[in-house]
Amino acid sequence: MKFFTALDRYIFRLVLMPMLGIFLLAASLLMLDKMLRLFDFVATEGGPVGVVFKMLANMVPEYASLAIPLGLMIGILLAFRKLATSSELDVMRAVGLSYTRMLRVPYIITVVLVALNFLNVGYLQPLARYAYEELNYELKSGALGASIKVGEFTALKDRIALRIDESQDDGRKLLGIFTRVANAKGQVLSISAREGRFLALKGSPDTIILRLEQGQIIQDEPGQPSRVLTFTRHDLPIDLPQIEKFRERGGSAREYVLPELLKMGWNKDGADVDRASNQANFSYRMVEVLMMLLLPLLAVALAIPPKRSTSALGLFVSIVLVVAYHKINQYANDVASLGRINPILGLWGPFAVFALLIAWMYWRVAYVPGGQAIGWLEKGADIVTKRLKSLLRRRRRGPMLPIPAEQS
Repeated sequence: MKFFTALDRYIFRLVLMPMLGIFLLAASLLMLDKMLRLFDFVATEGGPVGVVFKMLANMVPEYASLAIPLGLMIGILLAFRKLATSSELDVMRAVGLSYTRMLRVPYIITVVLVALNFLNVGYLQPLARYAYEELNYELKSGALGASIKVGEFTALKDRIALRIDESQDDGRKLLGIFTRVANAKGQVLSISAREGRFLALKGSPDTIILRLEQGQIIQDEPGQPSRVLTFTRHDLPIDLPQIEKFRERGGSAREYVLPELLKMGWNKDGADVDRASNQANFSYRMVEVLMMLLLPLLAVALAIPPKRSTSALGLFVSIVLVVAYHKINQYANDVASLGRINPILGLWGPFAVFALLIAWMYWRVAYVPGGQAIGWLEKGADIVTKRLKSLLRRRRRGPMLPIPAEQS
């Protein structure tokens, strides 16, 4: 007997395409919102546009930790819903195929994705989070090269201010330049020039040259008359500020890989707050991964609508349950990191409740004849839908006119 039969291949095709589509859609929607905020942040800081896409790339592992479970669950749900609405599921059940047998391929896919998500949240996500924070720090500190904003004064150092009227060639050519340079003795140079550009200085990486052309210098000294000098070309050296090196990885529990969390979370020599934070983050990642093993059961329980019905309420309920559970875990992780609740109780407690709820829902569908996981909700939704349709029909027909009495 073949392990991978024609039925398994058929279910695999039904699951695969919706799963990939939902994964890409969910990840794209999550990244789109972040991308708009990053563009605004980078523009405010005056950094290069390319850093937005580098920061987004480092956010992919974090968004994938939610998009992978969603794609898995909805892919299985849509596959079994198609089987149910086309009556293929009834035929399979009639020939003796159980739901457990039909879940063989979905569970193979699930195990592969659980391993992938485990590597993601355990190793890739912490490293990507650290890289994101490093880019964020470099952008704020100017290490990525802040741009000179047109029409505004930009402080290049404590005693140097620069303003330009126009920028060309991606900032390589500056037009309409005014700069003010002061020193500790009170001497002030006010320099205006028609154009200029920044040049690197060989042998001195901490200094750049602002080469100005066609301008004049007004020199002011305390107690001395002002002097005006006209120049064709003038080189103004500018010392770049020292930028501190970014911290080492491990500024927060989210930046530790799983073995590091396991070691520090149960280290009795560490501070109580740090141990609580590490234990909470370790439990958070584990319950997020292990929850995926329950998703095929949840998908089947919510995929099958009542007989003679094409209701898609189960799809809506499944998304709400998964997203709500994810948010509950995030809240419990934050609270447990502060030491207010026990991480085991705060994170594994909801997991146990969620597992029992899913097991009950699957048992209702798979082992109770005619059983429905959300039958009461389907009935309520059906009643509300009929009432709304009735009200809409009455409005379209208009008010009923009174029938005049027959005249005798």
